[in-house]
Amino acid sequence: MEQTFRIGEAAKQVGLSTSAIRYYESLDILPSPERTHSGYRGYTDDDLDLLRFVARLRALEFPLSDVREIIALRRDGKAPCGAVRSTISREAEAIQGRIEDLRKLQTELRTLEETANDLPDNWPTVCVCNLVADSASIRTAVL
Repeated sequence: MEQTFRIGEAAKQVGLSTSAIRYYESLDILPSPERTHSGYRGYTDDDLDLLRFVARLRALEFPLSDVREIIALRRDGKAPCGAVRSTISREAEAIQGRIEDLRKLQTELRTLEETANDLPDNWPTVCVCNLVADSASIRTAVL
C-alpha cells in the first residue's frame, strides 16, 4: 500500500500552507485527494510532486488561470510545454514593463527627495506634503 500524507505533512514537504492547498483544490487546480477512512485527505508521492510543481509555478508568479490550464493539460496526459513557454514569455514581458514603470517611479521619487532636501527647514508656506500633492496632480495629468 502506498504511503499517504495528511495535509499538514504534505504542506510542510512542499513548502505550501494547508490553506493554499485547500484553495488550489477549491479552484480545481489540484484534484481532491483520496480520503482516509477517518475523513482526512491522503496525499501520495505523486500528489506531492504535483503540489511542488504548482508551488514552483506560483513562485514564478504564473497567474492562477495559467496554472489551472497547465495542470489540466498535465492531468489529461498532454505535455504542457507550449502553455508553460507561452506563460513564461508573456510574464517576462509583463515584468519588463513593471520594471520600466518602477524605474520611472524611482526617478520621480528621487527628484521629489532632492527637491524636499533643498527646502529650508523653516520654510513657512511650502512643505514636503505640498510637493507630493503637486507632483500627484501633475503625474495624473500626464498619465
